[in-house]
Order: sequence, then structure tokens, then C-alpha cells
Amino acid sequence: MIVPCIDLMDGKAVQLVRGRRKALEADPQEMLRKFRGFPIIHVIDLDAAMGHGNNDRLVAQLCRKRPCRVGGGVRTVERVRELKELGAKQIIIGTAAFEEHGINKKFLAAARRAVGKKLLMIALDTSRGRIVVKGWRARTGLRAEDVISELEPYCSGFLCTYVDKEGMMQGTNLRWFRKLRAATDLPITAAGGITTMQEVEALAQMNMDAAVGMAIYTGKLRLE
Repeated sequence: MIVPCIDLMDGKAVQLVRGRRKALEADPQEMLRKFRGFPIIHVIDLDAAMGHGNNDRLVAQLCRKRPCRVGGGVRTVERVRELKELGAKQIIIGTAAFEEHGINKKFLAAARRAVGKKLLMIALDTSRGRIVVKGWRARTGLRAEDVISELEPYCSGFLCTYVDKEGMMQGTNLRWFRKLRAATDLPITAAGGITTMQEVEALAQMNMDAAVGMAIYTGKLRLE
């Protein structure tokens, strides 16, 4: 399954290269209309992720119109509850899932108690082989393939982003996704540089969904 992405910044739908340089922007409501044929939409609040406020009003509007997975800046149990109230069908936890030297099991257990395991996804954003946090600006010493099984009790699936290719339109790293698939039986949504239907099909053969942004926004991957 393809999961189209709407990344929010300053009330706009944007696409960034490796989470830093803005490559383009669009009207999020228009993108939602374009994505009406898909069963779920992937919404990331980049302002919240980077600690620059949030787009809660817009997130609530999107969630009322279409089923949405929502992430970005989910660092407290209160925020987990807020996103549930905004209408998120699933809530993506990234930075807060990890501590300096490992998994933040105390926070994840509290989030699970607050909204239930079914609503939670954990993001394993990886650059140069290590999980990155804080808007992809800080590297941990952890490898996604080493910790993914430990995270299974706290979520219903994973969002795994190959950051090194994010937004670059150069293809993704299927070899890395195969490692992750071998490490867990839970659902995985792959992201980061996915550019062609061949890659989408290869991921589907691994029983993975494909979160796609830049390739759709630029027309490289046609919605039809």
C-alpha cells in the first residue's frame, strides 16, 4: 500500500531534502483532495518536531476529512492524548522513544497506558546506520535492526525512514528494509527516497507499506 505524506510547516504542506532544505510547498487541503483515493494519509507536523509551535488546527481539519497517522514532536504523554483528541487514527512516536543509551521504556509504557498499543507507531529514522532524533539533528548509537524487537510491546507497527535518501529522488535502500523485515513481524511502513513503482512493489513483496512524498509532489510517481 502507498501512504501519501503531508508534512506541515507554517500551515503549508512542504517537502524537505533530508529534513532540512525546503524543496517545495503546497496547499495541504489541495493535497488531501488529491489523496482521497488512499485509505490513510501520513501527516507529520514539522514545526512541532523542531520545537517551533504546532499546526494543531490544521491537523484536526485533516483528520476530520481523512484517516490520518500523525507524528512530529510527540514527546509527552499529554501530547499523545492531544493527538488522539485531534482525531489521529495512529500516533507516531520518534525522539521520545529513546534515551541517551537505549529505549525509553518508561515513556512508551505510559503512552501505551494512555491510548492503547493499537494507536501507537514508533519511528525508526536512520542516518548512516544509526537512529536519529530531534528532527533528525541528533544521532544515537542505536541501530534500528538491533532494537526493533524490543519495541514491539509498545506499538502496533513501525515507521522506518532511510533519512540519507529522504527527498533526494534517488531511490531508497531496499537492503536496509530487508534487514528490518527480518527483525520483526509487526507492520512496517517504509519511507525515505522511494521514487518508483518498482520500489513500491519490492517493498510490497516484503509486506511493507510505502510512505511517499517528494515523488508524488513532483509528479515522478503518478497518483493514477
